[in-house]
Amino acid sequence: MALVLLVSAGLMIRTFQALRTVEPGFTHAEQLQTVRVAIPFQLIPDPERVTRTQNQILDNLAALPGVTSAASVSEMPMENVEGDWDVIVEEGKTIRPGEIPPLRTYKYVSPGYFHTAGTKLLAGRDYTWTDLYDRRLVTIVSENLARELWGSPSAALGKRFRAAVPDTPLREVIGVVQDVRDKGVQEPAPPTVYWPTLMANLYLAGQPRIERSVTFVVRSERAGTQSFLNQVQQAVWSANSNLALASIQTMQDVYDQSMARTSFTLVMLGIAGVMALVLGIIGIYGVLSYAVSQRRREIGIRLALGAQPSELKTLFVRHGLTLAAIGVAIGLAAAAGLTRLMSSLLFGIQPLDPLTYFAGALVLAMSAALASYLPARRASAVDPVEALKAE
Repeated sequence: MALVLLVSAGLMIRTFQALRTVEPGFTHAEQLQTVRVAIPFQLIPDPERVTRTQNQILDNLAALPGVTSAASVSEMPMENVEGDWDVIVEEGKTIRPGEIPPLRTYKYVSPGYFHTAGTKLLAGRDYTWTDLYDRRLVTIVSENLARELWGSPSAALGKRFRAAVPDTPLREVIGVVQDVRDKGVQEPAPPTVYWPTLMANLYLAGQPRIERSVTFVVRSERAGTQSFLNQVQQAVWSANSNLALASIQTMQDVYDQSMARTSFTLVMLGIAGVMALVLGIIGIYGVLSYAVSQRRREIGIRLALGAQPSELKTLFVRHGLTLAAIGVAIGLAAAAGLTRLMSSLLFGIQPLDPLTYFAGALVLAMSAALASYLPARRASAVDPVEALKAE
């Protein structure tokens, strides 16, 4: 049982390490302050004025002391905000009757978002505010979508596609960015289309399309401090005092929340594994101590006949290691069967990872050797005269 729990804890530790090495699509999460702001229709009906208000908020945020850059997005990665998705159709292609094309994640970003978040621009360029206000038919896509449709990021530049509705305008790809783990580092990055926050409507010709509810993201070493949060609040209210702020947090908070399930499982299995190991050591120690007390007469005779203390130590340690070896063999077989049930919790590692199994068996064997040595040392210190007198 101790070995099964040790192996399970080891697999979760390896999983946690693997998750920590995954690049989520943003950098220095502790420096990214996020705040969600919605501009309802009743407050500002005009679409372009909504965008200009968001633009003013970004200018106010960028002017704060210690701020490197600021931008907005419909939802940040791992933010658990329900996003948009739809089909896209490449230029020159049509959706055949009965065909079900794959859905693509839609996000809406302001100019400078990728620079602020630390998302790498692999090819092309970012949006400009001129793109938004002129409602140019341009778009940016993720690397995996570019490779799927056109083979490489550079090949995607200049390509055009449209939304699923027939006869809607084609949009030109002007940039390709790295993949982003939108639902957590343990989930594959979805192929994503990044639209501007103000654009010509995808489905209604001649109508604007805006994103009224966005997350403002600010890069600063002061992120998370109360004084900085107060300044962020004032920067938003300077643009419009009627706006409410929600979901005020750093991306480090968001990232840690996405890792909470793995962290909790790791802690629980770690505690259970340590407890099982301690109980196993106590059990082996107790068995061998009892064996020593039962064989005091034998030990006294052996010593009286010239047996060396080191030989008695070896005798009892060998007995303890034999018990441990039997336990390890049974534990390895049980672990091989039970850890397969953990497949959904693992990332970047197989349930039958040899290194984890070897490390668990080694820890248990070393613990058993220690638990065996203590009674063995006591056995070698028995006074043969006293032992025989007691008989």
